[in-house]
Amino acid sequence: MMRASGILLPISSIPSNYGIGCFSKEAYAFVDQLAEAGQKYWQILPLGPTGYGDSPYQSFSTFAGNPYFIDLEELIQRDLLTAAECAECDWGGSKSYVDYEKVYLSRFSLLRKAYRRFYQMDGKEKELQLIREEMEAFEKEQGFWLADYCLYMAIKDSLEGISWNQWPEDLKTRKPEALAKAREELKEDISFYAFQQFWFYRQWNRLKKYANDRGIKIIGDLPIYVAFDGADAWQIRFCSSLMRRLHRQQWQDVLQTLFPQLVSCGEIHFIIGNIIRKQVITGGSFVWLTV
Repeated sequence: MMRASGILLPISSIPSNYGIGCFSKEAYAFVDQLAEAGQKYWQILPLGPTGYGDSPYQSFSTFAGNPYFIDLEELIQRDLLTAAECAECDWGGSKSYVDYEKVYLSRFSLLRKAYRRFYQMDGKEKELQLIREEMEAFEKEQGFWLADYCLYMAIKDSLEGISWNQWPEDLKTRKPEALAKAREELKEDISFYAFQQFWFYRQWNRLKKYANDRGIKIIGDLPIYVAFDGADAWQIRFCSSLMRRLHRQQWQDVLQTLFPQLVSCGEIHFIIGNIIRKQVITGGSFVWLTV
């Protein structure tokens, strides 16, 4: 294998007018810079939806993408949003850090508008219809995870964001009748979350292809554990080991507690989650939590 080099740049750190980096023209410009400099790798951090503490390492899904990374400029070009609507939002006003609270409030409001126009507007009808058909194909192809993720997020929102192990028993244990009722009552919210994932993957796949076509490979971060408060754990809640620990109440609810842990290289890694046992690797560069 030939020696090669690359640069670490999280998507969130790409320059943006909308509070956080995304799959915008600035991301493509960075790929061009890598190619011109003879680099071969672009390392990124996890792309999943950020969970508690806005950490990408506590994601609500191992498959879903972060809707913060959707390029709003494309939605403006397709008349799903207006430039004025995006400019009027409060994105935090800082170019040196992300104000996640303001990004959350602004971006989800805009995406909700784009979602409704996607299905309601008459302009560019033929082009939008082709994209709608593309979305239907996406939902079928990715249905093995997408359906549960969208249902999970819709239920979670309706219950003010509490973890699934605190949901009503029929929802927590995925009783078919309760899930069918939730799908009917929350169908618009479920569809909204599918809309987000469609646009995320549509833009991400296009950016990835652009990079690969220019000889740039995209690599990820360290392996991470599946979050307890996430669609994956809820979907496989019948796992005997997981349920034994749940029923023994070994989970300590620390969802909003920040745990700094010094490691031997002098860095501090912040970890948020449901903690049972803390395990430290000495002489390394990271700390993880294990169940």
